Amino acid sequence: MPRKAIQITCSVQERKLLERLAASKTEPKRIVDRARIVLCCLAGKQVQEVAKECDTRTSTVIKWRNRFSAARVAGLVDAPRPGARKKYDADFRDKVLSILEQPPPEGQATWDGASVAKVAEASKYAVWRVLRKEGINLERQRSWYVSTDKEFAAKTADLVGLYLDPPNNALVICVDEEPRIGALERRTGYVHASSGKVVRNLKNTHRRHGTLNLFAALQVATDHIHSNVTEIKRRDEFLQFMDDVAGDTEADKELHVILDSYCARKKFDVWLAEHPNVHFHYTSTSANWLSLAEVWFTIMSRKALRGPNSAGIEALRQAIEAFIAAYNPTAKPFKWHKRQFGGVLLSAAG
Repeated sequence: MPRKAIQITCSVQERKLLERLAASKTEPKRIVDRARIVLCCLAGKQVQEVAKECDTRTSTVIKWRNRFSAARVAGLVDAPRPGARKKYDADFRDKVLSILEQPPPEGQATWDGASVAKVAEASKYAVWRVLRKEGINLERQRSWYVSTDKEFAAKTADLVGLYLDPPNNALVICVDEEPRIGALERRTGYVHASSGKVVRNLKNTHRRHGTLNLFAALQVATDHIHSNVTEIKRRDEFLQFMDDVAGDTEADKELHVILDSYCARKKFDVWLAEHPNVHFHYTSTSANWLSLAEVWFTIMSRKALRGPNSAGIEALRQAIEAFIAAYNPTAKPFKWHKRQFGGVLLSAAG
């Protein structure tokens, strides 16, 4: 005796949803095909007729007709599949992390992916997947400074206060210097590397044409740079630079100058007495990063002094002055904030 086919019905809302799925251009093709099969069955067509119209097998028509009858529209979605059994599970992740806590193999200063994989008796690619997921980079390095200054907290609070809440009618600047900038003459250009990429090429040998010293004062509020390039670096050159900076400041305005700890070892009592509106604030030892001028010197070194080709001292001087002239019109103030890293207060700019 032949089996009686299942008769399916649907509500108005279900039919509208099936029609939308069957006509969709964005839904997966399998969902569109299944909606079409169910609509044909709802129209009273025979299984063979539906299979021919939808270009599929009769067993497929019966399957999705029954799934719709049992679970309605939700039955057209594939049931979750367990997938293959994981070869590298949580135990493998814990094993990799425990290996990194052990001393590296003899003859190596640090762990690398291959050495970890050898100890774990696993694929190095599996080890790298664990490291990427955990955010561990075995090659990247980061250094930090630990200040031994007993007044570190007080000095840091003073400087951060100047950055975040400067005094009224006052100008806050950071003064620093970049000593012995070399005027190096070498051939440069772009070449095709063996990998097929185009990279900048620097000739290994170069000629030295002397060095220059750069004094820079960064206005915290505007990021504007006041600079002076000298061939020698002495206390007299520094004071001459400070004379220029103080001379550009309005007489009725206070000038708060943030200096590194190197300058703190020099006595400026006489000069400060001659400039009563100027106040010096010193960073702690091993805490020069508290000066935003250090951030600006990093930007300048990266954009103007990396791999230079200077035919002489004057060419280097022109390159430095040209960078500053192009930087000032578009300068924007740094955003001062702090974060904790290894228990040490760090600064960042953006």
